[in-house]
Amino acid sequence: MFLLQLLIVLLLVVAAVVTLVLQARSDRFQAARDRSLAAAQTFAHSPGLVATLHGPDPSKVLQPLTEAARKEAGVDFIVVMNRDGIRYTHPRPELIGKHFIGTIAPSQAGHVTIESVHGPLGEEVQAVVPVEDDHSNVVGLVSSGLKVSSVSSAVDRQLPLVLAAGGAALALATGGAALVSRRLRRQTHGLGPSEMTRMYEHHDAVLHAVREGVVIVGGDGRILLANDEARRLLALPPDVEGQPVTGLGIDPRMAELLASRRVANDEVLPVGDRLLAVNNRPTDRRGGPPGSVATLRDSTELRALAGRAEAARERLKLLYDASVAIGTTLDVQRTAEELTQVASPRFTDYATVDLAEPVLRGDEPRIVGAGSEAPELRRVALSGARDDHPLYRAGEVHRFAAPTPQATGFVSGKAILVPDLSASAGWRTQDVERTQEILDYGFHSLITVPLKARGVLMGIANFWRTEGSDTFEEDDLSLAEELAARAAVCIDNARRFTREHAMAVTLQHSLLPRGLPEQNALDIAYRYLPAQAGVGGDWFDVIPLPGARVAMVVGDVVGHGLHAAATMGRLRTAVQNFSALDLPPDELLGHLDELVGRIDQESAGMDEEAAIAGATCLYAIYDPATGVCAMARAGHPLPALVHPDGSVEFPELPAGPPLGLGGLPFEAGELQLAEGSSLVLYTDGLVEDRKRDIDAGLAILRDTLSRAGRTPEETCDAVISALLPARQRDDIALLVARTRLLPADRSAEWELPSDPAVVSRARSDVTQQLSDWGMDEAAFTTELILSELITNAIRHASGPVRVRLLRDRALICEVADGSSTSPHLRYAAAEDEGGRGLFLVAQLAERWGTRYTPEGKVIWAEQPLP
Repeated sequence: MFLLQLLIVLLLVVAAVVTLVLQARSDRFQAARDRSLAAAQTFAHSPGLVATLHGPDPSKVLQPLTEAARKEAGVDFIVVMNRDGIRYTHPRPELIGKHFIGTIAPSQAGHVTIESVHGPLGEEVQAVVPVEDDHSNVVGLVSSGLKVSSVSSAVDRQLPLVLAAGGAALALATGGAALVSRRLRRQTHGLGPSEMTRMYEHHDAVLHAVREGVVIVGGDGRILLANDEARRLLALPPDVEGQPVTGLGIDPRMAELLASRRVANDEVLPVGDRLLAVNNRPTDRRGGPPGSVATLRDSTELRALAGRAEAARERLKLLYDASVAIGTTLDVQRTAEELTQVASPRFTDYATVDLAEPVLRGDEPRIVGAGSEAPELRRVALSGARDDHPLYRAGEVHRFAAPTPQATGFVSGKAILVPDLSASAGWRTQDVERTQEILDYGFHSLITVPLKARGVLMGIANFWRTEGSDTFEEDDLSLAEELAARAAVCIDNARRFTREHAMAVTLQHSLLPRGLPEQNALDIAYRYLPAQAGVGGDWFDVIPLPGARVAMVVGDVVGHGLHAAATMGRLRTAVQNFSALDLPPDELLGHLDELVGRIDQESAGMDEEAAIAGATCLYAIYDPATGVCAMARAGHPLPALVHPDGSVEFPELPAGPPLGLGGLPFEAGELQLAEGSSLVLYTDGLVEDRKRDIDAGLAILRDTLSRAGRTPEETCDAVISALLPARQRDDIALLVARTRLLPADRSAEWELPSDPAVVSRARSDVTQQLSDWGMDEAAFTTELILSELITNAIRHASGPVRVRLLRDRALICEVADGSSTSPHLRYAAAEDEGGRGLFLVAQLAERWGTRYTPEGKVIWAEQPLP
């Protein structure tokens, strides 16, 4: 009320002061206009002014006169100007001769003008008066005025007086309002009637709504007020107000505390079957009325509520831990084990997981319908406090009988709670002896939850409690369902990954060599380890070539999954086809690069198929007759060469770009390998890992290989043991080849001049060599083959002809000449004189073909050894 009165008085005083200030300002501006007009009119009607204006130098005469008149009239300026507004006088002499600032058109017509303008002296209030001659013609103008700042300063000098009067009025009104408000506040404690009513209603509602008892006792020991909670806790009668505390029949210690007015802090007193925490305070410590107020809290219910809150918190924490701990891998069995480890012992004493056999292979189990029996399940995980329990062990296969909770839950797809196992007749039908052992062991309560995700029913999870643990309740059922649902999604993810991984691995293995081909040039061992997280595109191959030579290839397709495995198969097939043409390593990589480029162009418009660019390859050809190994690589790591003495080097081969980039040629390099040397080809997954760079991997590989006398199998085992990472994220292909040389007594070579007469001599030499080898029965066929090949070389080529005979797994005849043209097999017509010799060679030999060399070509033919 006081603030309202004060606000009204303040508004009245402020309004009065503002009115006085505005009125004073208006009066001052009107006085300034009147003074300016009087000064201007007086000077305009001065005698002799017209004559002076017509004189030769009006400024000289009028400037001192206007300054004197300005000071006498109390104005800021008097300006005399001609009819066009050109000044003759001004308080600032430098402005004489300048054009007057203001409105002069009305004055030029004989009228008086009063206005406010922004002139040379600032904001000005000025009057413009015409100067007329005897014929009422305007011959000049006179302007007089005051600056606005001069008028405002005069008003400001009056303002303190006005404000002082307003302040005095405000102080007087405030004092009166304060006296009235003080008296009202003393009587109403500062509240109005509605506020007091509302406060009482709020206090009464709060007092009876709180879950804490409130008892107010007067100084005479009688109860003044008791809320609803206090009546309930103390069992007070409805008319308790006004009765003495000691006559209510409550516990004597409680009655003594309420009547004593002593201070108590959370003092626990028994009242019937309750324990009440009592706080008591006297009410007269600060001048209040005598008495006390006590608050009562039921600590029994608070403890139960705190226990439920703690249980809820533990369940939330268990679910959070389960979301973190379950599904850390994509392994079905490991995921099931994580579920049992999270549940036991925090939720249950024992936890088991049983899955259908197809789930472990990544397949979907058969659909179970109503009335069906549960399929055979394998226990894949079990966790509990002790290991001497009678439950099915991990790895055992069993089938739950139809009446059991496990079978019922699996078929229905719903969780089942069995609070008392001893009273469950259906549960005992599984195995009477085993179930009795389970009961004797102490198992008394069970929750079984089907593991179902994305419509796939995979198995069941069982939660068991033994002696010393509470019986499962409905709240526990919801928690078990939540745990099982989270685990089911993770198990299904692992199952799907297992299926896809198995498909990819199967495809990958089908595209890799099933075994090593038979050959005598190299002693070979290999290791192929697919990545744990998904198959990749690494591959290797060993390809026998004509002339007892052997080609070795190792490649890597960037990426993982089915696409990488399929791409690897395409490249491996292409390498086998190109090697059948007996191309040098650099030319073969060139053709392979063109093939990859064409494949990328074909898949450029298909979003679902990625490009192959980034595939690497190393191709090597070893010739046991000479010990020379020719190699070329396309972005692939360098091979390791282990000399017979155990020293290791990484020969510097010309580096080529990865396959699919195109535009750059490949270059081959040659190594002269001693017998017993080992050539180690590998993919980058062997030496490179997220925790180890390639330089460190190569250093470990060098140290591992630097031992003489190991077989290729022993070398593979040592390398894999030293370099296999704990978490293999990429495929590993390793190929170890120890060289052999073809013995000198197993080859014979002749150089013949280009003369048909030497054919007979060559036949005899070959026959003699075959006789020395004990192969007389092959002499006739070999003579025919060599005769045709040598005759063709002499007839169609130039230069000497070289003949070489090799005895390896087959009898190999080679005829080399300087021509780059190759003969073609065809059917000769009846009238043709030639064309039948090559047909004869093809019929007599098991295989034949042509390979090109820098000097020309070699035509070869193979016969099986007799």
